Amino acid sequence: MWFHSLRWLGQGIVAAGQGDLTALTRVNTIAYDWSRDNPYSWKADVGAWESTMHRTNVLICLRQAILSGLQVTTLPAKYAWLDTALVNHARFLTANWSGAWNHGTDESIALFGVGCTLGRSDYKQTAQSRLAAGITTSIDTQGSTNEQSVGYAQFNYSLWGRAVTVLQNCGAVPGSTISSRRTLMATWLALATTSLGKLHQLGDSELLATLAAPGTPMEYAASLGTRGTAPSKRVGIYSAGYVFGRTGWGAVRGFTGESTYSIRFGPARAMHGHSDHTSITYTARGRDILVDSGHAGYQNDVWRTWAKSPAAHSMMTTPRTADRLPVTKLTRSLVKANAEFYEFSDVPGTSISRTRAVLVLKDPDLVVSLDRGLAKTPQAFQTLWHLPADQRATVYSRATAIAMAPGDSTRTIIFQIPYRQALPPGATLVKQGQTNPIQGWYYPSTFNRKSAPTLMQARSGTSATILSFVVPVRATGSVTYTTHWSGTSYVIALDVAGQRVSVGVSAGGGLYRATP
Repeated sequence: MWFHSLRWLGQGIVAAGQGDLTALTRVNTIAYDWSRDNPYSWKADVGAWESTMHRTNVLICLRQAILSGLQVTTLPAKYAWLDTALVNHARFLTANWSGAWNHGTDESIALFGVGCTLGRSDYKQTAQSRLAAGITTSIDTQGSTNEQSVGYAQFNYSLWGRAVTVLQNCGAVPGSTISSRRTLMATWLALATTSLGKLHQLGDSELLATLAAPGTPMEYAASLGTRGTAPSKRVGIYSAGYVFGRTGWGAVRGFTGESTYSIRFGPARAMHGHSDHTSITYTARGRDILVDSGHAGYQNDVWRTWAKSPAAHSMMTTPRTADRLPVTKLTRSLVKANAEFYEFSDVPGTSISRTRAVLVLKDPDLVVSLDRGLAKTPQAFQTLWHLPADQRATVYSRATAIAMAPGDSTRTIIFQIPYRQALPPGATLVKQGQTNPIQGWYYPSTFNRKSAPTLMQARSGTSATILSFVVPVRATGSVTYTTHWSGTSYVIALDVAGQRVSVGVSAGGGLYRATP
């Protein structure tokens, strides 16, 4: 795709536009050679097809570089092939629109560019109609992306901004919808920003800093609270399948001193999504605590298969059964000043039901999850916790493991309590750097794979109940607890490095903060 895009001619085209005739001859020869060797229609070649939108923009830039470099206003006859090529590319884009996602948007921008360059109102009108149709699907009424990737959400935010600029530069009126949807997405992206100034790495997303878009909440989030204005809310629940939350925006603790989290649910996996429903990412104490395993790239190999699979995410998995790409419902939620509760349910495999309750606390900052699985046939139930690559995780008992980076000021204590189910041998395991089956890896970028610890809380049988606590504390901090029944509720009284708090589990499986 990259080769067919001709985008690698960029520096030569810039030089040609500045009057470098040697560069002009070189880039014109290469572009003409591509056009001659790939006559319309090139749809049979997926690389040529996928890159049509990018190559169209290159050809438009080449045409302008010829005019600028030769200091003429009309394209010389020697270069007439270029207008023919642009018409062919416009024909292809008209006949092969990818729809309402980033490829379709890019295609419409390129088609509009050809219309503007050649004075073809038909091309411009088609492009504008498609942009108008695409924006309301690409960015929904809450500001969510339809591509199931936080990284692609930010890309689409920028892409739709470019669409506005292209329309305006050719005298077209973009209307108000693109602007209003981008405004909604700017808040979405700010809420999707961790306390480290990075986006939660969900779906096909590399580890990315939030774009500091001036005048938007993204500017505040990207600058770690030093510029701009914070969003008015600290928790966002989006019907596209995202929960983003944080303890605050840094008014008291400082921006990096806050804790932030994401939880996935919603529609079945599509586009750039992963099988990550009910998974959690979490930052606290100025560092990553729970991570997504990242984006392994687009090559069809075992690594991409794993990175998209349930096994690469912090959630209850059933590895003996094929992933059904479930629709996951948010069945209830309650947001309070110092605690947020959510419950999700779905059917991850044939004849298997799964429910996850999540409680996120502030002061002390920690995450509690109650995973319940029920199946008609015996299964392996595994609640996974993916930990940062710089940490080393050690199992201390059937219940407890501790993760910490050498020399760090923070460690994470992860433990499970035998609630309604005894802890069997092997109830807590650490997997790291495995290749068969693949487990214990992290991709900060598509070309950078790191060994990383994954904590596995394991059960087998036709049912599982796993009550887990993820508690970040100072390097010398500890966690102790006692349990008791209070009517029909099960209460866990915790001492978290000197801070006391109680958590209750209701008869219906709800989680709540039992003490202020």
